[in-house]
Amino acid sequence: MLTLVSHHLCPYVQRASIALDEKGVRFERTYIDLKSKPDWFLKISPLGKVPLLQVPQQGGEAVLFESSVIAEYVEETQAGPRLHPENALERARHRGWMEFGSSILSELWGFETAKDQATYEQKRKAIAGKFATVEAALGDGPYFAGAGFSLVDAVFAPIFRYFDLFDTLADHDIFDRLDRVRAWRRALSERPSVKAAVTADYGERLMAFLRDHDAYLLRAREA
Repeated sequence: MLTLVSHHLCPYVQRASIALDEKGVRFERTYIDLKSKPDWFLKISPLGKVPLLQVPQQGGEAVLFESSVIAEYVEETQAGPRLHPENALERARHRGWMEFGSSILSELWGFETAKDQATYEQKRKAIAGKFATVEAALGDGPYFAGAGFSLVDAVFAPIFRYFDLFDTLADHDIFDRLDRVRAWRRALSERPSVKAAVTADYGERLMAFLRDHDAYLLRAREA
């Protein structure tokens, strides 16, 4: 059985988990503490990051790192519905939007860890601008490419999940006037693979993370 080495809050782990679930692949999880990385993990993770996918092989195992690599491997080797377009041009376009999703995650890190209003506002505007770009690229849905779920959806679902908590903490207005993005977010939140990508205490863990970082987000509504 495949093993996904994970961290409870990592959005990149979530995208790998979603891809595996969507392909109907049974897999186990091993959770690690990124603040105290075990030696066995450091020996097999070239970048010291999660996720890792441990793939049993005759006489040992292969270890894959980087979520996009894991997702592509799952798509190419496992049965189940296709998560990438068959057309090469469309497939390349999807890969581009997957990278765009990763760029939003980079801004999101700054947004959630901002300790002052100026940094928070800078990151809020950057994220809102990126989602406005996404809005222009979306069709009628319910998913990124229409009726079929794709790896682009697997990338964006963990991004939207952050806002299930953030929406309760601040009036950030990031999704204002973005009707297609909001509809896409709702559709992804109802997907069984998306729900199963995190543990039941995800919200509590994310809240603890914000407190540990003295996040301005916790005070934004009072400002």
